[in-house]
Amino acid sequence: MNDIDTHHNIDELLRWYSEAGVDVALSDEPVDRFLETAEQTQKRKAVVRPSSDTQNVAPTVPSAPQASQSIAPAPAPAATPTIPNDGAVAMAQEVANSASTLEELKASLGAFEACNLKFTARTTVFADGNPSADVMFVGGAPDRDEDEQGLPFVGTRGQLFDKMIDAIGLERARVYLSCALPWRPPGNRAPSPAEMDICRPLINKHIELASPKVIVLMGSLPSKMLLNSKGSVMSMRGKWSELKIGDATIPALSMLNPAYLLQNPEHKRLAWNDLLVLKEHLGALK
Repeated sequence: MNDIDTHHNIDELLRWYSEAGVDVALSDEPVDRFLETAEQTQKRKAVVRPSSDTQNVAPTVPSAPQASQSIAPAPAPAATPTIPNDGAVAMAQEVANSASTLEELKASLGAFEACNLKFTARTTVFADGNPSADVMFVGGAPDRDEDEQGLPFVGTRGQLFDKMIDAIGLERARVYLSCALPWRPPGNRAPSPAEMDICRPLINKHIELASPKVIVLMGSLPSKMLLNSKGSVMSMRGKWSELKIGDATIPALSMLNPAYLLQNPEHKRLAWNDLLVLKEHLGALK
């Protein structure tokens, strides 16, 4: 086999890898992608990008800078995310224990760096509405709209939520809203058990400080995190549970999340039944 045939075979192999989605060449040493600069990323990807010239498929390697050239300082490396572990859970519990007001808890979450989710999220989603309200709605993990705005129940799902509570005589300014997780998991993936363990003391403290008379858990994630439920939200929806937070026991109602209802509109009738259960209970409090 001559050199031309060899080059052609290598070029075809690289092209096959590229079309298959391979864009990273492996090496003997591990690479911390979080510390990688944009320039380093481009250099790395160039290793497996096939050349347009089939006679020359070797990757282009930048030449060393001449003595007369100035080398710009490398940007400061980004913080490395923490791997979820028991230590991170203990730190979250310490943060929760140290907060005596909602403002202190919000500030502590803004500075908290022991949860890996925070490093990929745009914002910390804390709360919206009236913190003195009798009823508190807790959603699951923030979606893209909530992550961008830093508020729970916004975007398309927020519009549906507003219509749902309006149907039973409530409005956004008269209820309190939060999320079980203050940070969006990347790609809207489901949070890991370790990530939920880290965020649990934070949302527990949030509820304790808000001290609502009623909790509404919107979706399976808050029900799993706060009630330690093993069942599906479909089996729990419309039923009351007791949520023990600090020294208080708060009635909690599980419901379907607006995001789920947008994908399964045929189940809106179930959500309406649950809203009527909530309305009846709130009426009894007056």
